[in-house]
Amino acid sequence: MFEKNQKKVLNAWTMYDWANSVHNLVITTVVFPMYFLATTSEKDANGNVINDIVDFFGIQIQNSVLYSYTISAATLLLVILNPILTPLADSSGRRKFFMKIFCYLGAASCAYFYFFTRGNVNPAVIAFGLSIVGWGGSIVFYNSFLPVIATEDRFDNLSAKGFTMGYIGSVILLIVNLLMIMQPTLFGLTQADSDSGFTARISFLTVGLWWALFAQIPFYYLPKDEPKSFKTGRLTTGIQELVKVLKEVRKNKNITKFLMAFLFYDMGVMTVIYVATIFADKELHIEKQGLIITLLLIQLIAIPGSYLASWLSSKFGNTKGLLVFIFIWSFMPLAAYFTTTQNEFYVIAAIVGLVMGGIQSLSRSTFAKLIPDETTDTASYFGFYDIVEKVAITLGTLIFGFVGQLTGNMRNSVLTILIFFIIGFILLMRVPSKKVYH
Repeated sequence: MFEKNQKKVLNAWTMYDWANSVHNLVITTVVFPMYFLATTSEKDANGNVINDIVDFFGIQIQNSVLYSYTISAATLLLVILNPILTPLADSSGRRKFFMKIFCYLGAASCAYFYFFTRGNVNPAVIAFGLSIVGWGGSIVFYNSFLPVIATEDRFDNLSAKGFTMGYIGSVILLIVNLLMIMQPTLFGLTQADSDSGFTARISFLTVGLWWALFAQIPFYYLPKDEPKSFKTGRLTTGIQELVKVLKEVRKNKNITKFLMAFLFYDMGVMTVIYVATIFADKELHIEKQGLIITLLLIQLIAIPGSYLASWLSSKFGNTKGLLVFIFIWSFMPLAAYFTTTQNEFYVIAAIVGLVMGGIQSLSRSTFAKLIPDETTDTASYFGFYDIVEKVAITLGTLIFGFVGQLTGNMRNSVLTILIFFIIGFILLMRVPSKKVYH
């Protein structure tokens, strides 16, 4: 029996947030979206975009819509894979093995962006999708270690610490990358290297290396796999494991109610995270330097937000804490719809930063508390949590992209996010607010 609450193990577990969060910030939020739009657009002599249509394997599609749809497709693939792989990991005793596979897939995909130029957009888009698959696939197995290494009284604080480590680590690497892009001479490069996008492509390579190297810390300290041989019937056993856990989930009304609420409010949260940069660029025309500073500020503000969520949970219970954050979140898309100036966007971004870390860390720890104490199928349980999150990302970004394509106005897409939060808030009110659920 693995001894819980070992300090070195708990600290090592949070280091995977440190390792993988650079993908969220550098790849999906800051540098890659800007590079993607710049690489897939044609501009006139004044710097105005005159063509943003991409030929994706013969399909003519707007670059921002392609970006949104790629996220949707990647998360949909995870929705298909995770119900198969998580019970297989439980039944074969290879939870860490699967975590490594997805980690290295994501890191290698990020490193491949080094070769992303105007001449090979299609392979880069596929690599972007695979980086999301690698990130999302590794996270589900990473999260499943939470109830294995810690007791329930540690969940909220440990989850908050993990997200905090992720925010700090990703900000450090992003600052280094931005200095290289904006001040290339500090790194022995030239301004021409920056103007051509070479420094941006180096930053993608550093993400892959950072992710893979720092992941070695949790890989070393987390509980070792207890592998059972892969037999022909192992997949069948995995499916039986999935069916068993599914029955347990259906019997636990609090879990099903929470997952339904989580589906809708997470559709809002994740869509905002994935499309905020593109919205600011295309709708508000915010200068890149101002946008970058704002995104860095969001990451830093998210740190106290994570611990604020932990404090609210300790005082009032997880559900009430989440309701407070969702209530605040619901004002953000409405405010964004009417936003026309940079200063207004900065205010919204600051509030988003405060509630972003809190709602993510508290959602993870809340679900961990709902898992039965006696279960050993933690990967399967978090598989369901991850499926709901990936469905949320798929539907959220798909609806966002579809409304934008249908109306030709991204602001109309923003209003759909408000609906997600309202539904999520109403559904979450049905879940009892307790500090301990068992």
